[in-house]
Amino acid sequence: MRMMAQGKQAKVLSEPQIRTTLQYLSTTRNSVRDQTMFLLSVKSGLRAKEIASVTWQMVTDPEGCIADAIYLQDIASKGNGGRTIPLNKEVKASLAELKLFAQAKRLEHGFSINLAANVIASERGERMSANTVAHWFKRLYGNLGFDGCSSHSGRRTAITRWAKNTSLVGGSLRDVQELAGHSSLATTQRYIQADTEAKRKLVDIG
Repeated sequence: MRMMAQGKQAKVLSEPQIRTTLQYLSTTRNSVRDQTMFLLSVKSGLRAKEIASVTWQMVTDPEGCIADAIYLQDIASKGNGGRTIPLNKEVKASLAELKLFAQAKRLEHGFSINLAANVIASERGERMSANTVAHWFKRLYGNLGFDGCSSHSGRRTAITRWAKNTSLVGGSLRDVQELAGHSSLATTQRYIQADTEAKRKLVDIG
């Protein structure tokens, strides 16, 4: 999915919007899966294609437990966008819950969980396409009345937050670039939403 012109980028989600979305998704038919999809977008910065392509093997350790990072392979990403993304604690907890749910469902039919299977699947257990995931986000934000939001909103939100907090942890925009899987730092910078209040404070420091 190509980025829109600067003035037409998908909107960044506010903290109240994130809380509202998670609360709404807790009431859906597939609440655990739905919350995981949203968190992979807003906390891990994954594209729709990546959310659709992540397998259990990419988020588990050799013992089959949820790992501390997503080991995103090139095949699941855009071009050579494969990368390692440390797991946010909310994402890790949600993945663990979804894995338990998936295991229970498989055991009903006498099978153990297939680590090569996709984390995000339809009710029938089928892989969801990138297009299906993108439309899922479009319907979600439409239902919530979040105008200007799309499947890219969570990704922009994550990248903007990482950029704002990177100095607090001794990092740099290069770290954000690698987390985002961008080949160019300029691309990463286009994702970051400017903060008027932050700019005012920066000027005041001088």
